[in-house]
Parts: sequence; structure tokens; C-alpha cells
Amino acid sequence: MASSSNPDTMDTDPPGGGALSIAVERNPPESRLLQLGVKSWPKWGCPTGKFPVKFDARETCYLLKGKVRAHIKGSSDCVEFGAGDLVVFPKGLSCTWDVVAAVDKYYKFDSS
Repeated sequence: MASSSNPDTMDTDPPGGGALSIAVERNPPESRLLQLGVKSWPKWGCPTGKFPVKFDARETCYLLKGKVRAHIKGSSDCVEFGAGDLVVFPKGLSCTWDVVAAVDKYYKFDSS
């Protein structure tokens, strides 16, 4: 009865330029944060500035403070997120973080 569990996550990286995107969940309820175990994740912070970022694994983070404009490499897309947002970056995404207010966040990398 067990079906083959293929981890068909959102990491579908079609050759020839399938666009990877950043998912932002604005102000998720406390119950969602508890379900994810956010407060047990490591913490990280950074000052204002511009930083190139490449995600070698899928990252989920919850911003405690700050504001970021992420400019996706090879695209004109810019995604804004900040304090109170739950954000998912897919594996393989490259972007530049324009940190307009210093960031403090909880984060977790998927281990696949």
C-alpha cells in the first residue's frame, strides 16, 4: 500500500530557464509558527547593505525585524519582505539582498 514517495518539491528546475521564485507569507498566525517550530531554528542577522545570495538548499525563514528587497538574478523581479513575514527561497535561486533595515531572522535549510 505504500506509494513511492518521490520528493517532488517545488525545486523543478527546467533546463533553459524555468523561473525560481520567492514565496512570502505575510504575518502568518502564531499557530503556523508553532507548527513549524520556528523559535527552535537558528537565528541570523545582518546590517543594511547589498549582498549577493545563492541558495544551495531550500531555505525557510521568519523575519523578526528588518526589511529586504530581493532582486532575482536574470530577472526584473524584485520581492519585498520584512518583519513578520515567513519567506521560502527555493534551492538554486540567486538574488541580491538590498537590506534597507537591519535584519534579524530565524532560518532553516531543508536537508534534501
